[in-house]
Amino acid sequence: MQNDALSKTPTDTLGDLRGEIDRIDLSMHRLLMQRGEIIDRLIEVKRAQSCGGPGGGSAFRPDREAQMMRALVERHHGLLPLDAVEGIWRVIVSTFTFVQAPYAVHADDSGGDAQMRDSARFHFGFTVPYVPHHGALAVIDAVSASLGDLGVLRSAGGSGDGAWWLRLVGDRAPKIIARLPFVERPDHPAGLPVFVVAKPAADFYAQDIGLYSVSLPRWAHGVPAAVAAAEGEILASAPIARPLRTGVLPPPYEGTGHALLVAAPARAGAERLLGELTACGVEAAAVDAIGGHATRFEMNEARAGVFAPKV
Repeated sequence: MQNDALSKTPTDTLGDLRGEIDRIDLSMHRLLMQRGEIIDRLIEVKRAQSCGGPGGGSAFRPDREAQMMRALVERHHGLLPLDAVEGIWRVIVSTFTFVQAPYAVHADDSGGDAQMRDSARFHFGFTVPYVPHHGALAVIDAVSASLGDLGVLRSAGGSGDGAWWLRLVGDRAPKIIARLPFVERPDHPAGLPVFVVAKPAADFYAQDIGLYSVSLPRWAHGVPAAVAAAEGEILASAPIARPLRTGVLPPPYEGTGHALLVAAPARAGAERLLGELTACGVEAAAVDAIGGHATRFEMNEARAGVFAPKV
């Protein structure tokens, strides 16, 4: 911050300036090691609180990380590019998260490996193992079979997967816990919009935006208006070849339904979305919560470092 800015003197020499850089580098390294010591104490506190029970699950807390990244970008100024600053902090945060509870990142490369790999490496660094899969369903299955791994999916899902989000329905199914990048801006080096999937935990996805799987017996013209009335947005849609729940959809609709992935304010919940669908004449709809994420924030180009919620 500006309070810590180095004073300029007319007698600066190359040797003096290089000495200052060495001093700062040493301080940064010492601070990172101190951070590691605090993380070690944090691990001990968590172990004591669990009464010495077995570990498991991911230490990734997307709501906290979203706040950290936004505060970082908001206060940044000076010569160093913002991309570099965010990238450095992403490596620091993700690596220390890995130290607390080792995990791998499973990623869907069906839409092309380069963008997905760049996104995973930017947000999670190189210490965390990267495991590519072909398709969203394969990623979800890998997360389900793991102890605490994360999955990374394009927000529109993998090619050929259809209504992949149906695999997230159910209390024990994985859930979407974050949307990356945490701060959206033009020319972001890892700007591919992706969802992060993890095994369910209440503190993971009690966030601002709720994500819902909507199963319809058939498409109805009133559906978009109903979703809009619930302040929602249809992110993806696909036909379904079978009912979401056996016996819920009566003939002749079994096997001819439609599935939607919808984002809406979490404060309203699935009940409001279902109510708006019913009010628009959509019958026998099923609405299931499948996760959530922090409110999308985009940089305001007119005022660097200021964020405005995407409307």
